[in-house]
Amino acid sequence: MKKQRQVQPKSSSRPHRAAGRTAPTRPGRARRAARAEATPYHHGALRDALLEAAERVLERDGLPGLTLRAAAREAGVSHAAPKHHFGDLTGLVSELAAIGFRQFNAAMAGSCGADVPPNEQSMARAKAYVAYAQAHPGMYGLMFRTERLDYSRPSLHEAAGASFAGLAGAVAAKRQETISENALTLDQAAAIARAWSLVHGFTMLLLDGRLQDILHRLPEGTDAGALLDAMLKVTVPKL
Repeated sequence: MKKQRQVQPKSSSRPHRAAGRTAPTRPGRARRAARAEATPYHHGALRDALLEAAERVLERDGLPGLTLRAAAREAGVSHAAPKHHFGDLTGLVSELAAIGFRQFNAAMAGSCGADVPPNEQSMARAKAYVAYAQAHPGMYGLMFRTERLDYSRPSLHEAAGASFAGLAGAVAAKRQETISENALTLDQAAAIARAWSLVHGFTMLLLDGRLQDILHRLPEGTDAGALLDAMLKVTVPKL
């Protein structure tokens, strides 16, 4: 009788997976999954998170460093997320500027009480104006970069309009008259432009470091705040 050949089972070239174990996850997929778990944003929360991230990038890297990808990277989300919520970079920076104007308006409004005399109100608002710009130089610079913003967006249009209304209201209180936001006399327009030019011009010189030459010539210990206060004491009564 012929001996029967014992056939050995062929071994598979692929290693057997232990029972109960799942296939290893690719590194890229694992990173994306971990990032998604770390940022469980809902639709509205993601929009706010992107704006907060964009503000951090703006203050840290300046306007040239603020891109849709930079905002997404800062927020830890997909690079397509900002485009989905804001359309393009103009949309993002316009919504960011609207936030800046709202913060700015709140600082002006909270600078003094309603029972304070008009001269003191004007001085308090001017100081709050400069303080906001010093605390948020990137945001302040963006708010007045009209060529980069879309004022047809309702949020920005409303916030910027409220800022002008606050300035016009302060001038009106100082002059003890009613000023319409839509129709100004030449004298009223001159008073508003004069007040804004004073504080905005001082702020820009301060942020750009252009006041250092003047400050170095003043008595030791005299800072920009003291210089602004002296300017306001001379100028505000004449506005």
